[in-house]
Amino acid sequence: MKRLPMTAVSQHRGLVPDQLSFVPSVDFPKRAKGGTFAVEFDRFLDQTDGAAQSEQLFDLVSAFALIFDYPWTAYSALATDQNSLRMVRRHPAAMLNYPDEWQERYFEMGYDKMDPIIKTSRRRAAAFRWSEVYNDRSTTEDERRVFDEAAAFGLRSGISVPLRGLDGSFAIMSFAQPWGRECRNRTITYLQLASLHFHLMVTKLANSSNNGEAPNLSSREKECILWTARGKSSWEIGKILGISVNTVNFHLKNVKQKLDASSRTLAAIKAVNCGIVEL
Repeated sequence: MKRLPMTAVSQHRGLVPDQLSFVPSVDFPKRAKGGTFAVEFDRFLDQTDGAAQSEQLFDLVSAFALIFDYPWTAYSALATDQNSLRMVRRHPAAMLNYPDEWQERYFEMGYDKMDPIIKTSRRRAAAFRWSEVYNDRSTTEDERRVFDEAAAFGLRSGISVPLRGLDGSFAIMSFAQPWGRECRNRTITYLQLASLHFHLMVTKLANSSNNGEAPNLSSREKECILWTARGKSSWEIGKILGISVNTVNFHLKNVKQKLDASSRTLAAIKAVNCGIVEL
């Protein structure tokens, strides 16, 4: 990955949410391609105003990122005193559309405990390119391996946006693409603004809505999703619980349906976030 300098930013008015303790300031870029990007950003803002669910908001921000050729988006909340993806209760659940194979590999290898994006996000306020972290002298070889493996699964370059709240909440929104070209400053500005707006909207929805009771899982389903959250494969879970791999997969399939999750990894994150299981 090629090392690039950090970009300067200045305040953009109108998108500074009360809930955020610090909002990175940005130079709003000039209208590009006859105003296409600016028009799309205005459309994104208008569409999110009518969104009633966090999943709908995620679909909208993902579609906006796709305009800049970023097909993969991830939003994850973290506890302020932790270095891995442990969900904060009453905070919006993690939402991501990364390839399922990479999600499973990520947690299976314990990369959530050594992810350089998480470490860097805790130290920075503004959005940053992944290449900056990869080439940083403080990044270890183990941390670079996370990037290298992500690239092997198609996530070859990206940017991440740290998001902080007055209540101590902390989240990260990342955008990834399958090619190695670097993100332009203008693109970073738009995606950072979209991330801040998304974070504000999804937090408001979480605070104002009554989520009701968590889905009812059987004791065996809870056991399977707990060990999944701890990074175990179906084979390992089967050995621990004394059941077959097919039985483990059967229970995990039921959990995914009950939690409306597209992958077992996302189901595990939702289960922890809802308090169904505790790590």
